Amino acid sequence: MTESAAAPTADAPSGSDPLRVVVLAGGLTFEREVSLSSGTQVAEELTRAGVDAELRDADAELLPGLAAAPADAVFIALHGATGEDGSLRAVLDLAGVPYVGSPAAACRLAWDKPAAKSVVRGAGGTTPDWVALPHSTFRELGAGAVLDLIVARLGLPLMVKPASGGSSLGVQKVGRVEDLPAAMVSCFAYGDTVMVERFVEGTELAISVVDLGNGPEALPAVELAPASGVFDYTARYTPGLTEYHTPARIPDDVAQGAAELAVTVHRELGLADLSRTDAIVDADGAVHFLEVNVSPGLTETSMFPMAVEAAGHELGELLAALLARRAASAG
Repeated sequence: MTESAAAPTADAPSGSDPLRVVVLAGGLTFEREVSLSSGTQVAEELTRAGVDAELRDADAELLPGLAAAPADAVFIALHGATGEDGSLRAVLDLAGVPYVGSPAAACRLAWDKPAAKSVVRGAGGTTPDWVALPHSTFRELGAGAVLDLIVARLGLPLMVKPASGGSSLGVQKVGRVEDLPAAMVSCFAYGDTVMVERFVEGTELAISVVDLGNGPEALPAVELAPASGVFDYTARYTPGLTEYHTPARIPDDVAQGAAELAVTVHRELGLADLSRTDAIVDADGAVHFLEVNVSPGLTETSMFPMAVEAAGHELGELLAALLARRAASAG
């Protein structure tokens, strides 16, 4: 999709009745509050677009509620494991409930950051070197010896992050060897496996991708400029700590390369409907893949809505068009 692309449209399957959708948000993960913000924003945008949208939590009442009052389609605004590791989508598949977004198997692959990086590298994409190890490895072989090997192989500085998860939870930049053990301990609070990645200095980008039926197309890239130099949880959610520029302040050829990378990621991982690829551009203009989000943030300050606006579209209309496609294919 480009700024000149035709505006998305959404028609209810019945023709005259408004599209009835359920927006799922909340869940029981570290990212619950962010998810609730996304879900509330989505429901409001869809309502303005003429959609009958109901906001619901992913709890024990969900499946009975959907069975008693079926929705035309579901929009998943859940972040963290519940919404992004494929488990909820697998249950929705079992229940025969149509939803916007990637299938369960693709979500499981994207959720595993090291696995996703391997696929992207295998498809010719550039991604920083990394190693991913479970907590048991450090316990059994000795943390000091293993960390020494990591530094010898990847150098400094390093990025330490959970091997799965979102919202930049647990992400830290480590520039000194003596700070690495504490960063690892902090990271293990969010998961059993940690990924240590070579730090790449450059311009951080978020490149959203949508597919309205003509194949995946990249929206204008959003440039992230955190005051601290690292887009961690604090920089992401504390007002004023990060500047955003859409489109990104990068040369046209680099922007084209970033768009192609994001589309490649979307296709190679088997994603559907929408995604957001996080990348970084180094001093030579090379675009490095970092990770991909199958349920990108949709709050007022999230990158996906910024990209939609930069492309000249209304967020509610675009999401409604995705929901209408899913409802029509299910019918």
